Amino acid sequence: MEYLLQVKLGCLFGLLLLTLLFGLGPSTLKCFRNAAGREGHQMCMSFISCIAGGVFLAACLLDIVPDFLSDMKNELERQQITTDYPLPEFVMCIGILLVLIVERIVLECSHGTTEENTPLIQDHGNSTDAEQGRHHFHVDFNAHSSFRSFILILSLSLHSVFEGIAIGLQNAQSEVMQIAIAILVHKSIIAVSLCLLLMQSKVRTRWFVLSMVMFALMSPIGIAIGIGVMQSQSDGSAMVQCVLEGLAAGTFVYITFLEILPHELNSSKWRLPKVLFILIGFSAMAALRFLG
Repeated sequence: MEYLLQVKLGCLFGLLLLTLLFGLGPSTLKCFRNAAGREGHQMCMSFISCIAGGVFLAACLLDIVPDFLSDMKNELERQQITTDYPLPEFVMCIGILLVLIVERIVLECSHGTTEENTPLIQDHGNSTDAEQGRHHFHVDFNAHSSFRSFILILSLSLHSVFEGIAIGLQNAQSEVMQIAIAILVHKSIIAVSLCLLLMQSKVRTRWFVLSMVMFALMSPIGIAIGIGVMQSQSDGSAMVQCVLEGLAAGTFVYITFLEILPHELNSSKWRLPKVLFILIGFSAMAALRFLG
């Protein structure tokens, strides 16, 4: 148990440092800023995002959801709670709806307090192929308002907290590492995208650094919450842990099937290579799961 805690703490500091690196690093590279609008750069970032989608798909369906369903079933049996209602699936749906509702409320508030009409999270269903090439990773690079950038970071931070909770609640070292890899790939892409967005928004350096630090801290905070629940020995801690696992599982389902994959696959550019990179990400995580 102590070694598992050390692994989780290592993931906590690793996610913090690497997110800061990918979030603040591009702002110091002139060549990266100049290449941000080129097709080769967009293609590279899109393929990396597809790998992240495959990694999340495997982590979601092969690790997090099965483990949550098993833990919830065992806890219900331990507490001698019998019901025909699909309670574990209900908790997971609450996690999906929680992220969806909060995200929509944040977006609606941002529309109500700014004069801009471009959504922060782009709808590719009504956009042209040329537009789709510029809009990946849940970030609209044409929305240059500092306030809207802050709203976007706040919205993405909600995901990060529950992603961190998923790591903190795991019982096995291999599962911690697999989920941490999935989150790291995803957060690295988001951090780079946010860095570009904030640079285009021309925010002050102090607020730029503060925004990236706040975003980087969210997953470690989630890991700390999960560790705290795991270390608690109170009577209701096991059920609380199961509920948090369900909410985190719902968050992973939302990110995988309503954000990463749709954002990439709705574009008509590089269709077959994208599928290949999704399969690469999925196969890598499935192999880790098999070996673990």
